[in-house]
Amino acid sequence: MALKNYDIAELRRLDVAHHLPAQQDYGQMRAAGGSRIITRADGCWIFDGEGNRLLDAMAGLWCVQVGYGREELASAAYDQMLELAYYNTFFKTAAPPTISLAAKVAELLGGNLTHVFFNNSGSEAIDTIVRITRHYWQVRGEPDRNVIIARVNGYHGSTIAGVSLGGMKAMRAQGGPWIPGFEHVMQPYRFGEAFGEDAEAFAERAAAAVETKILEVGPQRVAGFIGEPVQGAGGVIIPPEGYWRRVEAICRKYGILLISDEVICGFGRLARWFGFQHYDVKPDLVSMAKGLSSGYLPISAVGVADHIVETLRAAGGDFVHGYTYSGHPTCAAVALKNIEIMERERLVERTADDTGPYLARALAGLADHPLVGEVRSLGLIGAVEIVSAKGTNQRFGGKEGVAGPIVRDLCIKNGLMIRAIRDTVVMSPPLVITHGEIDQLIAIIRRSLDEAEPVLRAG
Repeated sequence: MALKNYDIAELRRLDVAHHLPAQQDYGQMRAAGGSRIITRADGCWIFDGEGNRLLDAMAGLWCVQVGYGREELASAAYDQMLELAYYNTFFKTAAPPTISLAAKVAELLGGNLTHVFFNNSGSEAIDTIVRITRHYWQVRGEPDRNVIIARVNGYHGSTIAGVSLGGMKAMRAQGGPWIPGFEHVMQPYRFGEAFGEDAEAFAERAAAAVETKILEVGPQRVAGFIGEPVQGAGGVIIPPEGYWRRVEAICRKYGILLISDEVICGFGRLARWFGFQHYDVKPDLVSMAKGLSSGYLPISAVGVADHIVETLRAAGGDFVHGYTYSGHPTCAAVALKNIEIMERERLVERTADDTGPYLARALAGLADHPLVGEVRSLGLIGAVEIVSAKGTNQRFGGKEGVAGPIVRDLCIKNGLMIRAIRDTVVMSPPLVITHGEIDQLIAIIRRSLDEAEPVLRAG
């Protein structure tokens, strides 16, 4: 394939003149003269218009499980577009790949998660979950059960419903007022909120906060509890052992729906097909996106338990919800091929048995660095906490967010695309990453920490 010869200067000019990228400081973007222009990618590597090659430790945006440049996925899209590029599911119609994908996703979910509703993004999947959850209780004759409990610093997308449900302060500071009927409880972030506390005691306390909130709101008003198995955008917050089983027991005690947001954690990221399987819990609703197609085309889904579906069927009437591109046949065909590749190459098993443990050992090698307060990982998602004093969780300048961006920018300069969330450097590389590439990832983080330390110490 011949590489395109882009006029990068002109693209950057047009970027400032016409393009509003996601989650940007537009003043800074203009001052910088536009975005970094990513022109191509291959495997775990991305290339920009200035000739720089970067190891993509974020798999795009937590999603490119099978790596870049997979011709099979391009061929699947091409073939499906020639046969049936698009049709909707509104008119009592469905396309073959859409039905096949629903069956395959239900198989991977297992248990009683037998049905699948398709959307285009993780944010839309969350909107669908809110609609299904509240409609379910309405048709059961309990319309007052409309409150959904989520967590502080949880991320559930960027739509109005997603931000209302999510608990991120920066997002909730813009664009309100928010949709009512959402409550928030503490996050299971032991390093940040319970430094030094016994892990089991913290698991009990964090889970008990859910029950306390249910009782405060009134069990007869609570429809469900939602959480990410591991909070990705919140800073790769891995809950202590036993937290999720306790939360599940509380949901069952009060008869509320348990909702697992797997937009980041699904499709092998936590070394199982879904994160709830790692924690051995049985949710009633599951959102997914990103890794469903490895980011090659936009598609998301909601797994729905059979008891919810049977309730809706028995009630009758339309579920008046859906999107123009729900079950898009080309996106479904690509997602099916993506899952086929993951199964054939045993990427989930490889993450569990090989690359996940290798990343954990490699990260542990950073624990001796003077700026590192903690390293943690599960499968192929990981984090490095940056602190000002070893053995503490103290931050530079006495506040969060000073050190993280400095280390992130140095990592990018040194050839590693990575993300900083406050003072936590996080990673979620493609599931095809090799040992050698993990070694490079860790070496660049260490080098960048070394370069950042004198800058941070100087204040």
